[in-house]
Amino acid sequence: MSRTATSSVSSFQEIATKVADGRRVEREEARWLWQNASDEELRSLAAVVRGRFHQPGSCTYMVMRIINYTNVCVAQCDYCAFYRLPGQEGGYVLSQDEVFRKLDELLVLGGDLAAFNGGFNPHLPLSYYCDLFAGIRARYGERLEFYALTIAEFMYLADHAKLSYADAAARLKAAGVRWITGGGSEILTEEFRARHSKFKYTVREYFEAQRAILDAGLKTTATMVIGFDETLDERLEHLERTRQFQDETGGLASFLCWTFKPYFTQLGGIEISTQEYLRHLALSRIYLDNIPRIRTSVLTQNEKALEGLNYGADDFDLPIEDEVTQKAGATISLDFERILSYARELGFEPTYRHVALGAVDAART
Repeated sequence: MSRTATSSVSSFQEIATKVADGRRVEREEARWLWQNASDEELRSLAAVVRGRFHQPGSCTYMVMRIINYTNVCVAQCDYCAFYRLPGQEGGYVLSQDEVFRKLDELLVLGGDLAAFNGGFNPHLPLSYYCDLFAGIRARYGERLEFYALTIAEFMYLADHAKLSYADAAARLKAAGVRWITGGGSEILTEEFRARHSKFKYTVREYFEAQRAILDAGLKTTATMVIGFDETLDERLEHLERTRQFQDETGGLASFLCWTFKPYFTQLGGIEISTQEYLRHLALSRIYLDNIPRIRTSVLTQNEKALEGLNYGADDFDLPIEDEVTQKAGATISLDFERILSYARELGFEPTYRHVALGAVDAART
């Protein structure tokens, strides 16, 4: 990386002293770090911030399945290889029984978390979602937890049902929903969304919906995807907006960043390097000093994601399915022990982080 400073920041040591003192790194300092700091310097600062929340050498993981309940979507994002337009060949909607079979397989593989991710399907009423989620609660009780929808899907569902975000969140909560995750954020700038997902919601609306989710007593997360054509300014704006929202609400349980898979998409392009991803992960840990859990993406980086534990991450998941990223080129391995061995080789001892209340209780006995 170039060592030519582009702001008023005079040295790495100046920023390192702030971090060591527990003071906040600001946007121009984050810019300087990206443009000037070595990998080792970024790792060292990320380790300091990580150490405020986690013991050195410790990390956690989950076993999960992302269930794509429908691929019918009218958003037409140019970075998606998964969707089919209404009436287009290959479109589908899963029945409850099909979802249950996938959940049964998840439990057999030792997982206790499912995440639902589909699309903006105009043919699915609110009752489809409420019946599905209530059915999961009735069938599995506390043996299994699920992330119901992403924020982007939640927003579309609320608008399609002509409900406020508050009312939609209340309806889903009554159906047994506890989590609506931060998916659909990609890069949270209006310019990015105008370029690539013009039929999605604005950044302002995204955070309005996320605030309504928290106000309803539901839980949520922060996400980010890099490697499109976003600028450094856009990446920093996304991190700044996320940190500000966490300052205001304290409601973000974790931050997960993954990389854009360009294969078979309209946008196309060349996948960014793992090293660029790791540097961004470190910068995220340094900048997001108010989010304890920073997660690295095995789904998009495979075992190379475990190196992210040296760049500030403390958590990861072992996925068994996600059609959205698999359609764009992601590969999934069910050899969990082999993947976990990479963490151990790096000096970390991974501990299963159970999410389902029943699994948590069993782990304690």
